[in-house]
Amino acid sequence: MTAMITPFREDGSVNYEVAESLAVHLAQHGTDTLVVCGTTGESPTLSWDEEYQLFQVVQRAVAGQAKVVAGTGSNSTTEAISATQKADKLGLDGTLQVVPYYNKPPQEGLYRHFRAIAEASPDLPMILYNVPGRTSQNLLPETVSRLAEISNIVAVKEASGNLDQVSQIRRSTPAEFSIYSGDDSLTLPMLAVGAQGVISVASHLVGKALQQMIAAFEQGQVQTATQIHLQLFPLFKALFQTTNPIPVKAALRLQGWPVGTTRLPLADNSPSLQQVLETTMTELGLLEAG
Repeated sequence: MTAMITPFREDGSVNYEVAESLAVHLAQHGTDTLVVCGTTGESPTLSWDEEYQLFQVVQRAVAGQAKVVAGTGSNSTTEAISATQKADKLGLDGTLQVVPYYNKPPQEGLYRHFRAIAEASPDLPMILYNVPGRTSQNLLPETVSRLAEISNIVAVKEASGNLDQVSQIRRSTPAEFSIYSGDDSLTLPMLAVGAQGVISVASHLVGKALQQMIAAFEQGQVQTATQIHLQLFPLFKALFQTTNPIPVKAALRLQGWPVGTTRLPLADNSPSLQQVLETTMTELGLLEAG
């Protein structure tokens, strides 16, 4: 899956035309599912109206080529339910539900929050999204295990960076419950302990290579998968040298995509970080030298 960026115009408005073109490009270059309006899509600074329009634009663009998952999470359970129900009416393929940020609920509050959203849209698959570095609260394995018993909660995006936690989730959830890496650099290690794939940032640039890495691992070609991982590792780190999605939007601009900059309060890459990004992309053949 690709955690898709949101393109902006110079005046800061959403560039839906570029979003459409980028979605098609990603679907043709290794992406099976597009996750729209997640962290990488700058959801905190998008209005709900902008998000609904993006869902529809991307859905139309990749119909028959890729699935679309909507980021409809919120730290307000009521808002998350409303947004998810609207996404459900659009006929999307699922939703991504982030752990509520700032209000820092206890585990029982997290359980009830996600259960309430799932029960309000019982036919729409839900992916839990655990990213404690951004939300200040960790969704613990025992809570994930309880939530996995709800029929339409089908997966978790694990971005805690804790492989032991991934192992605990895998041990305590049914085989059909999917685990996705939330960090490109941890995709291969997470596959080794039972994950199915990645909700990726780097796939904006190397989607086919990531698809090949995952396929190689699934086919038992671990050495090949490791070689791809190690080749891409410098890019994984370059894309997270500062707050995502600042570097990946800079990378796409370097390739000629008019995606604009990030919305405040995010800012542009510093010159030193930009140089690291350019050098890494050139070495991987993602930019022409010079």
